[in-house]
Amino acid sequence: MPNPVLDLKRTALLSMDLQNTVVSTYTKDDSEFLPRIATLLKATRERDLRVIHVMVGFRPGLPEVSPRNQLFGAIKNSARWQQIFQGPAGAIHSDVAPQADEVVITKHRVSAFAGTDLDMILRANEIETLILLGIATSGVVLSTLQHASDADYRIFVVKDCCTDQDPEVHGCLTEKFFPRRATVLNASDLSEILRSATD
Repeated sequence: MPNPVLDLKRTALLSMDLQNTVVSTYTKDDSEFLPRIATLLKATRERDLRVIHVMVGFRPGLPEVSPRNQLFGAIKNSARWQQIFQGPAGAIHSDVAPQADEVVITKHRVSAFAGTDLDMILRANEIETLILLGIATSGVVLSTLQHASDADYRIFVVKDCCTDQDPEVHGCLTEKFFPRRATVLNASDLSEILRSATD
């Protein structure tokens, strides 16, 4: 099967939830995870492909979070858990940090779209194709993919630039679920596609 063709002007890469504490929690057994993403980001920037960073963040006191929300409500009730998203712990890891004028989206839910202006930014820039990577596969990647699919974006998922605390869940999603809605590929495959992409 030939490599799909990317229109770089209508494509954006979403680098999601690669914050210091999240990265250290999920990738302690994979020393190549961040270098692989950093190499891919370098390749995308060399082709002037738009990179958008997504991160979790809250105002003091977490007014964005309802106590009815089972996931984020637990964070609201724990000063220790709140620290994960504050200061240096909550910053995007320096190896994959935003450069120049790259957009940073701060979200208060799992999906990169929920309650943010991501969709507006994508449509204002006539983006039709999204490349997704980040942590966790069963969290932000899954939720963002489902929204993007329903919104008619063309989607690529870079499976070796995503990870999950449960390897079986990661494998099930990337091998069985995601391919129904997206093109799933490795970082090396995407780098090859970028080399042959149209400007």
